[in-house]
Parts: sequence; structure tokens; C-alpha cells
Amino acid sequence: MAPDFRSRTTLLNHIRHTKQFYDARCTDPSGGLYHFYKDDGTIYDAHTRHLVSSTRFVFNYAMACRQFGADGESGAADRQRLRHALAFLRDAHRDPVTGGYAWQLDWNNGQRRVTDATNHCYGLAFVLLAYSHALMAGETQAAPWIAETFELMEQRFWDPQHGLYADEASADWSQLDGYRGQNANMHTCEALIAAFEATGNRAYLLRAETLAHNIAVRQAALADNLVWEHYHADWTVDTEYNRHDKGNIFRPWGYQPGHLTEWAKLLLLLERHGAQLANNPNWLLPRAVELFDAALAKAWDHEHGGIYYGFAPDGSICDDLKYFWVQAESLATAALLAGRTGEARYWTWYDKIWAYSWEHFVDHQHGAWYRILGADNSKLTDEKSPAGKVDYHTMGACYEVLNVLKKD
Repeated sequence: MAPDFRSRTTLLNHIRHTKQFYDARCTDPSGGLYHFYKDDGTIYDAHTRHLVSSTRFVFNYAMACRQFGADGESGAADRQRLRHALAFLRDAHRDPVTGGYAWQLDWNNGQRRVTDATNHCYGLAFVLLAYSHALMAGETQAAPWIAETFELMEQRFWDPQHGLYADEASADWSQLDGYRGQNANMHTCEALIAAFEATGNRAYLLRAETLAHNIAVRQAALADNLVWEHYHADWTVDTEYNRHDKGNIFRPWGYQPGHLTEWAKLLLLLERHGAQLANNPNWLLPRAVELFDAALAKAWDHEHGGIYYGFAPDGSICDDLKYFWVQAESLATAALLAGRTGEARYWTWYDKIWAYSWEHFVDHQHGAWYRILGADNSKLTDEKSPAGKVDYHTMGACYEVLNVLKKD
């Protein structure tokens, strides 16, 4: 029987259960945290370190310190893991010469070898997010690193003509790739909101506001009022990019319902700071409603439950797999919309997505969520957490819902 998903106790217990999957086995004493886990927690790659996992682990343990910090030994252990993860991000991923961050490393008992030094705006967005949450968790040494990362992104990726960030550059910054994408800008928006909340620097909030309007309104006007993923260097829509690369986890083809609901969430987070925005915030809530409603109308699986991964411009489902993060982000947004609008239909969606996820995605035996399921919710792999997962989306969703559920 499913628990009461509108109970703070349920969500806090679920965060603990998810976190405990990683707690017992994630720390590499020689540096950093392990990134690759089978369903039962077995580490299946002890050496590869991906920037997205390294940064998301900082977020995970920073949030744990803020939520459970007084919990005796476990609180102290979370603090230790946070500092361990933060040091690895700073000392192993960052190149002090270029200022960039290695996308992927091979780490063998303290021996560091960069296997992919490409600079990704998506990666720097999560560096900014990690430093911001570390500061909010009391790690004051991260404060200057926030400004440093923002300035690096300003110098290397910001495109003032279009009011958005470019996506990818070579290791030495000499070559800026012509690809442009919404995903890096979405997560930069998320990181900038966190940077504002950590520092009070309004410039970060205003940049987040600019990104949100330029993607969710201006660029959306080029693509059926939805958020297309891929663009040319002049920010015209690129309808062909990765059309035949279904498995690309950072640049998938088609409309992403999970990104529509994630943008809806970010618009609602911006609205919380409406008095400090540059422009009238009245557009944020209606746009959030439109994006969420479109995602669920087009991508909910009425036969097997859950939200499909992608749909094509003609509205057909182009990727019928179920991904954990799509469900997690969408249930969080449903709760935020329910709290903001008072409309019961959003609580209905929240309960529905949670009940589906509880039945099919949550590993009640070992902890954490499965990453991907078939259209019929069948298991496809025993790799619970490959590069980039570490349940940042699932625990993050629970923390966001806790901001709505003020008391049991």
C-alpha cells in the first residue's frame, strides 16, 4: 500500500532511504565519490568520474546537511561527504590554468587522468549549483567560487546578442562549438536562482529571469509555444539534430515533457522572488501552467501509467521509455502548482505520478530509484546509477515538495 505522499514524514523518510543507498558505499578514500552503481549497490566502475555526478553529489550532501544537519553521527558523516565531494570538484575536475572543468576523469587511487577535457556550459551550470548549495550549507570557502564560475561562464559562453549561453568549447577555449541548446540554459537558470539565494546578489536572479523569458517565451514562439531542445548558432530551431541518436542522454531529439515540467518549476521558483525581478512577474505562473499542462496532455501513458520520454512535433510519441527524472521533476512541479494555484487537479496529478513512481521506480529493497524502464514498465538494465544520476533529481524533487508541505 502506498503511503500518504502529502505527508512531510513520508518525503523525509524517502529522502533518507534514497540517501542511505549511497551513504554506505559512495566515498573513495583516495578522493571523490564513486559514481556507478548496480541495483544492489555494487560499484561497477570505480575509476570514471563524471563532472555531472561530482557536482550533483555536492548538491545531495549539501541539502542533507541543511535538512538533517543536527542528526548526530549521520549529520557529521554527511558534512564529511559534502567536504570530500567539494574538494574533489575543486581539486580534481578544475584546471587551474584554463579555469575549466574536466567533463570526465579517470581516477585511480589518487592518480588523475583527464579523459575528456571538453568544456560544457551544462557542466559549469552544475558547478555553479554545487558551489551555491555548498555555501548555503555553511561551506563559506565556496563563496568566491560562485562569482568565479559565473564570470567564467560570462567570459566563455555568454552570448549577449541572443541573451543565452552557448553550449560547448574546446579544452583550451579556442574553439566554440556552433551547437546551441536549451538544456544548458535551463540548468544555468536553476543554478543562478540558487546562486542568488546563496549570496543575495541580484545580478544572478536577473540573469536567471533573462534566460527563462528567452527560452520559455521567445524561443518557444519558434516551436509551437513549447520548448525545443536544439538550435543553430543563431538560435534558429535545428529540427534534425540527434534525430537518429535516441540514446543521447544530454541532447535527446524531440520535445522533452520532463523539460517542459522542469521549466514550469523554475518559473515558479522565479516567481517566489517576483519583487526583485526586473520585469512584471505576472507571466510566470500562466506560462508554468501552460508548459505543465501540455507535457501531461501529450506524454502521459494512459495504458501503463507514467510519463513518456519524448514526443515529436506532430504530437506522436518518439521515445516511449520511462525515465526516473521525468517522473520526479513532474511530481515536484505538480506540487508547486497545487500550492500556488490551489487547484485540486494538480494535487491529483501529484498523487498519480507519485503512486506510479512508488510502484515502478522506487527500489524498496535496496533504496534509490531505477533509472529507466520500458514502455510497459519492464526493467531494462541493472545499472541503477550510471554517470550523472546519483538521485539528484529524486531527492531534489522531495526537498522542493517539502517547501509546499509546511506541516503534516
